[in-house]
Amino acid sequence: MSEHVRTTRETVELMLRTVIEGSRDDLADLYAEDVVVTNPFVMEEYRESRGNAALRARMNGFAQYLHYSEIKNVTVHETTDPQVAIVEFTVVGTLAPTGEGFELPSINVIRVVDGLITESRDHSDGLRAAKLLESVKAASASAGTAS
Repeated sequence: MSEHVRTTRETVELMLRTVIEGSRDDLADLYAEDVVVTNPFVMEEYRESRGNAALRARMNGFAQYLHYSEIKNVTVHETTDPQVAIVEFTVVGTLAPTGEGFELPSINVIRVVDGLITESRDHSDGLRAAKLLESVKAASASAGTAS
């Protein structure tokens, strides 16, 4: 009997749980080695990650500044392509250096092949994302590190 490979929906649901319950490395483990993640509505330097190593480094870089506490308002839309799902959700968390809370609504278009995310087009609230990224950059600069 062959081993079960996660469906697209199962992978997306696991990703959302792992954002809160797992480490950033656990989260990166759900992405393929050649993954491409694009964020068209954020600052240019954060618009694309190519490859799991780059994505993992970015996730771990942000981990010291962004603490996620909840994923809410989740709706998973399955599409006619079984590898693709559209996911609406809001990430709730805290900017660690200041204690400031945030909520970031997002819509992601995610492609899953063999139980791993191979592509994610992440569309977040552009103004909120810009403010949050500026706060992270400021905290990073004051700590003398880069994300």
